[in-house]
Amino acid sequence: MDLFLIIILAGIFAETTALTMKSFLGAGARINGTARRKVFVDTSTLMDGRILSVAKAGFLGDDVLIPRSVIRELQLLADGSDPEKRARARFGMDVANELERIELSHVEIFADEGGRIKVDERLIELAKEHGGIILTNDFNLAKVAATEHVDAININDLAQGLRSEYLPGDRLRVKIIGVGSNPHQGVAYLPDGTMVVVDAAERYAGKNQVIEIEFVRYLQTNAGKMMFAKMAEHSKSDSRPQRNDMKNKRNLNRRKSKK
Repeated sequence: MDLFLIIILAGIFAETTALTMKSFLGAGARINGTARRKVFVDTSTLMDGRILSVAKAGFLGDDVLIPRSVIRELQLLADGSDPEKRARARFGMDVANELERIELSHVEIFADEGGRIKVDERLIELAKEHGGIILTNDFNLAKVAATEHVDAININDLAQGLRSEYLPGDRLRVKIIGVGSNPHQGVAYLPDGTMVVVDAAERYAGKNQVIEIEFVRYLQTNAGKMMFAKMAEHSKSDSRPQRNDMKNKRNLNRRKSKK
């Protein structure tokens, strides 16, 4: 009887283990590529060229497909009479060739018929047929794709999301919490952790005083981003003395005029 129970328990254990392994391997297969999106690249993306930097950095984890109809459109533009379009089309073809050589991304030329309809319409058809999305910098194409219930992503949206929140000329009130590597520099931090080096702000370091700064330039490195700023010319901490000085000058001028 005990032997019979042991055999039954062993069978249940083996079956449970098999089901667990099957589930695990299935999940691994989905992660390793069977559920990867198909991204169809349009002409404007290739002529823009920024997709090359994104791919080289390893951020294109999907199947990136360049339809032959897109390549043919680039060839037509490269043979056209407009010198600017010729140059951009040739650059786009160079980008397509370089994309295929990048090992970190899966990029290939997709054999499609095309020809009978416009390239933009063909891209929407391909995305529908294969459950894919369109990568484009063309605002109008993205809008048309949306009406056809096809998703479209835009390199411009990516660039906008990655750009610095503050640009040169913008102002912000901060606290100087440390000193910089160069004389008279103070160091502050933005809410996202970005370090800001402020010229002539060393005297405010550690004083828990809020000052107004004006951003001068933005630096992006492999280690992260950094911003440089200067003391705002009319910061709140200095505005009251300036107003008092102007008031005293006006009073002095009035006295002189009365005399």
